[in-house]
Amino acid sequence: MTDTSSSGQLPDRLSTNPKSPYYDEALLTRGVGIKFDGQEKTNVEEYCVSEGWIRVAVGKTVDRKGNPLTIKLTGKVEPYLEK
Repeated sequence: MTDTSSSGQLPDRLSTNPKSPYYDEALLTRGVGIKFDGQEKTNVEEYCVSEGWIRVAVGKTVDRKGNPLTIKLTGKVEPYLEK
């Protein structure tokens, strides 16, 4: 069973980067899944439901600060709690 974002438990925007103001360790520990345009995504670094985008890592490439390089994809974002 999974909870859906319609229950109001998930924020509009969430990031996996601890330096981001949208980072929520307690929520990420519970497990957040993302459905993007109807497909499960496992490599999402950040999402925004209201603006309709996700940021996904581009392979194992990192920038000069050691953060993964990401690209922004636009579409329908559906976050849910796992378990």
